[in-house]
Amino acid sequence: MNNTSPEILFEDNHLIIVNKKSGEIVQGDKTGDSTLAEKIKKYIKKKYNKKGNVFLGIIHRLDRPTSGIIVYAKTSKSLLRMNELFRNNKIKKKYWAITENKPPHEQGKLENYLLKNQKQNKSYIVEKTRGKQAILFYKLIKKLKNYYLVEINLQTGRHHQIRTQLSKIKCCIKGDVKYGARRSNKDRSINLHARSIQFIHPVKKEEITVTAKTPNSDKIWTAI
Repeated sequence: MNNTSPEILFEDNHLIIVNKKSGEIVQGDKTGDSTLAEKIKKYIKKKYNKKGNVFLGIIHRLDRPTSGIIVYAKTSKSLLRMNELFRNNKIKKKYWAITENKPPHEQGKLENYLLKNQKQNKSYIVEKTRGKQAILFYKLIKKLKNYYLVEINLQTGRHHQIRTQLSKIKCCIKGDVKYGARRSNKDRSINLHARSIQFIHPVKKEEITVTAKTPNSDKIWTAI
């Protein structure tokens, strides 16, 4: 597989799940850069020899510097049903983060209220009346040479939620200077990876569990 081809983790007639590289964008933004969605449309068009436009529904997002699992819908029916699963918190998502400092406890729950500053494209922790509830559970998985591997179970899907909440407990993600990391990564990535996803298939009603390998371009990820 060449560098421009999407890494397909799961595919059927209804859904396609890929391992997003850091730096890829899920959908178009003001930069005008090529998107992961466009790459997948080209892949589908070529593989199935499709004529005309290819439907690809965007169900959820990952920040540009983040890597890992992203799910797209191949039909409008599956898009509607997956949106409903996300809305009703029926999707289990796990993230891995490499942090500069050790979390205050081996495992714990973080609950805050977040407010997004549109101009800065950054979220802040605010009082309850001003923000949206943000909940996650974390667990320390491994001590690395200079860093820590932390697993996060996301309960809500707020803008920059993991980055904001980990920063609040002085547990900044490696490379994430926007949220207090000491220095940026050379490739402008951050060491946050959408590791796995679990849900009931919206059409087949079977349990789907998908895991994404960590980036092989980063020595710290490959050392795990």
